[in-house]
Formats: sequence, C-alpha cells, structure tokens
Amino acid sequence: MESSQLFFIIMFLYTIVLSISSINCTEKNNNHVTNQVALFVFGDSLFDAGNYKYINNNTAFQSNFFPYGQTTFKFPTGRVSDGRLITDFIAENAWLPLIPPNLQPSNSNNQFTYGANFAFGGAGALVETFPGMVIDLGTQLNSFKNVVRSLKSALGDAEAKTIFSRAVYLFYIGGNDLVYPLVANSSLFQSNTKEKFVDFVIGNTTSVVEEVYKIGGRKFGFLNTGAYECAPVISILDTTNIGSCSKPVAELIYLYNKKFPDALRRLQHELSGFRYALHDYHTSLLERINNPSKYGFKEGKMGCCGSGPLRGINTCGNQMGKSYELCENVTDYLFFDASHLTEKAHRQIAELIWSGPPNVTGPYNLQALFELN
Repeated sequence: MESSQLFFIIMFLYTIVLSISSINCTEKNNNHVTNQVALFVFGDSLFDAGNYKYINNNTAFQSNFFPYGQTTFKFPTGRVSDGRLITDFIAENAWLPLIPPNLQPSNSNNQFTYGANFAFGGAGALVETFPGMVIDLGTQLNSFKNVVRSLKSALGDAEAKTIFSRAVYLFYIGGNDLVYPLVANSSLFQSNTKEKFVDFVIGNTTSVVEEVYKIGGRKFGFLNTGAYECAPVISILDTTNIGSCSKPVAELIYLYNKKFPDALRRLQHELSGFRYALHDYHTSLLERINNPSKYGFKEGKMGCCGSGPLRGINTCGNQMGKSYELCENVTDYLFFDASHLTEKAHRQIAELIWSGPPNVTGPYNLQALFELN
C-alpha cells in the first residue's frame, strides 16, 4: 500500500473517532444540563458575593475597594476576601457558574435557574443584630420568594417546581448574632438567659429553613459557627492579653454549636424528604488557627490586612479614612482582614464541605446532596 493511501485511511479513521467523541461529549453535556442542580445561598459575609455594596453606604461591612479581590479577580467584587469565597468553590465543584449576588442589577431569570446568593455582610438570624445596617435572614427569605415568583412566571409552575426541589440551599448564619450583644447593647440578650437567647437564634434560622421546605426545598447545607472567638478582631479586645480567644464569645458559640445539630435532627424527623449536610466549621477553623503550618499557612492568628495588634483593627482598604498594613504574601495567612478568611482558606474549607467524611460534614456532604435525586 502506498504511503499516500495509508495517510488517507489513517485520517479517515481519526475523523470517525473525533465524531464519536463529539457525540459522547454532547450526550454528557446534555445530560449535565438536564440534571443541573441550582444553588441558593443565605447568610452573612462568609458567603456574601457582593450584595452589601449595592444598597449600603456604610463602609463597616463593605469590601468593594482594593486590596479586596486582589488575588483571583484582580479587582474588588464586594467579597470580603482577597479572592474567591467558599460558595464560589462549591459552585465550581458542582459545575455551576459563579452564583451572582441577588441584588446585582444585571440579574435575569436565566441566571436564577442556576441559583442566587442572598447572603449579606453583617447579617444575623435576628432583626436585632446590626439593625438598619444589614439584610437579616428573614428579609433574605423574602428576596428568595421574589425569585420564586419570578421563575414561576417565566418558566411555569412545573419547571420552576423542578428547579426548587432539586436545588441545594446553603446557609451560614448566627455568628453575628452571637457576637453583637457583646459589642453593643442588645435588649433581647440582656432580658434572656444565654441558653434562651441562643434558642432564639436557632429558632429564627430553622423557621426560614421550614419556609424554604414549603416552597419545595429538600436538600440543605449548613455550617456551625466558626471559631471567631479567636479571630484577630476579637482576640485583641482584652488589651491585657492580646491574642487570647474571648471566653464570653466562646461560651455563646459553644452553646449554639451544641444545640444546632439537635434542631436539624428535629427537622429531619418532622419534614419528609429533608436531607442535610452540617459541616463542623468551628473545628476546621480552630485547627488552622492553632496549627497553621499543618495546613500550609505561616500565620493563623494575624490578619494579612489591617492595623494595630495582629492587624485586628479593621482598617483594610483605608476604611474610615485610616491607614492600614498589607502583608507581602497573602497565601501565608489564614485571615485576610480582622475577621475574614483568605481565598486559600476558603478553598480548604469548601473541600471539607464538599467531600468531607461524616465526622467532618454529615450525615451527607454537599457532593452527595448535589448527586441526590
């Protein structure tokens, strides 16, 4: 056989192989689109992808200025970090686009079919937490209901119902509720025992979860409250012992984290088809604070950006017109500013939420929830 004939035969076979591969990829992609699972996000600044910057001129919780966003996006997006958030990595793992902040003006129903992010910096489960400054969890629920009505109008009840029943609903809320009474006057906190106050926080959270369930939600992800008693902004409050974790904050967080799993088990018992993932965020964060080198960090207790002891004064980005310091290598740090994590830390936590074993994230992990029909 002449070499020219052999060449054409080889090219013909190669073309057939490419065609078959293309067909298989198309089938996989079509299957992926057909089985797409949306992600709806509720919470505070740990998850806020930029909602705060759209409606509030108070810079206390804002991050829409340099050096926020410097690592991945190269510009400030409203995320309180140097780059991506936990929710961004989860969306990536779920083959979703970045879930946009709900208040982003360019949003459309087409984007909402992938989900929406209602989280708001400084938010709590209680309306009494930073009143007038934030969008609390109950108001985030109302925003979700607006999206529900919008999608039902655009797609019809049946298709919208499918989206909401297949979706995963991710919550991180409560941390601000537990810290706020210790830094500001709270009549609700002062007029109740600590146990009763924590019950209010959990009760408001589970009430919102039950409302989402009524709309069709069946798959939920949660984090318990992180070890923010040891965050730079908190660990400088006792000026006689800089760097020490706050015992009053730790006590409330302990109570919350002890009670919250029981509340979720109650929902699982009472609500047919209710499935959930609960990540032990407190342990994950505390381990990195106390043993940073084990997880690839050089510094676990000092912020990369800020001022004062441990850079625990939140002046990052010249907030309130005050100067700040910025570390040379952000990947060395667990905390980016006085109370928020770096992109590197977010990636690590996201992986634990996504595929962690039952003693870390359980009874399901988020990957299992996304795969669950």
